[in-house]
Amino acid sequence: MSAVVSVNFDKNLIEGAYNAINVCLRLKPEERITIITDNNCIDIAAALLSEVKKVGSEFRFFVLEDFAPRPLTSMPEEILNDLSKSQVSIFCALAHTGELKIRIEMTAVVNAKKIRHAHMVNISNQIMMEGMRADFLAVDKLGQRLIEKARKAKTIRVVSKSGTDITAEFIPELKWLKTSGLISPDKWGNLPGGEIFTSPKTVNGRFVVDGVVGDYLCQKYGDLRDTPLIIDIVDSRIKHLESKNKELVKEFTAYTMTDENSNRVGEFAIGNNIALEHVIGQILQDEKLPGVHLAFGHPYAEHTGADWKSTTHIDCVAPHVDIWMDNDKVMENGKFLI
Repeated sequence: MSAVVSVNFDKNLIEGAYNAINVCLRLKPEERITIITDNNCIDIAAALLSEVKKVGSEFRFFVLEDFAPRPLTSMPEEILNDLSKSQVSIFCALAHTGELKIRIEMTAVVNAKKIRHAHMVNISNQIMMEGMRADFLAVDKLGQRLIEKARKAKTIRVVSKSGTDITAEFIPELKWLKTSGLISPDKWGNLPGGEIFTSPKTVNGRFVVDGVVGDYLCQKYGDLRDTPLIIDIVDSRIKHLESKNKELVKEFTAYTMTDENSNRVGEFAIGNNIALEHVIGQILQDEKLPGVHLAFGHPYAEHTGADWKSTTHIDCVAPHVDIWMDNDKVMENGKFLI
């Protein structure tokens, strides 16, 4: 813990760190917080800790590499035991291949103990200075207006100048959720926040991914503005893929053939973090950009109520879209009209 106290962090991180601790997590002096980080993100974690100290809360600070070489095969018991004593927690670290298991072990404790948990996987200085500087109270208000309209809509149509033209159908049995960055004990959240999402009944049409694709492909291919991925969807399934980038098509095809539902639309989401203006090539932030993203695979059944599952989940982001909820236009070229 003494090592992190002496970490010199960029003072430009302070505003985002303040938001995380005081606005998103609403940490109180009488509460206890556990911060889990790694060597890559220790400067961001130090900025977060500086805000915790201003609040005056009891804290424990863990660096994953202090326990074992990465990737870890399980979350250290010392960390899980400490986590179980806290009301608030943060995971602020880069993702390593094969470490999904340790995050599942951590969030199992978070869910069981109703901990207000901020998930900041692959956080970067740029995200701290952009998405984390949002007015999350305003993001939440916009998200609430959006989700109230979305819950009444039977269809949502999305169109863009780059060629997107899809229609999604929705039913009341599949629930809409809002993750605005204001984190409650009922549902831990990714930071930065700013989206509403559900699992759609059906999706049909052409979806042009001129933002980014998710998972490990995001880091490899980044911004797809110049080489968009064109996805033709019939009855929620991928029927055809094309792009100037043949390697992207090959890898995306392989990813979405992992299991029987890997090529099925599991998530329909509208990003509403209004502090964001452009794609940066990192899915943690880019999926919150005002616009639409679809994810193929796992439909977050535990939250949406979907009756199927998949072992994969890959987001595909399209900014600069027009959106109609039933016949009511709510977005034009990536700008909200409500």
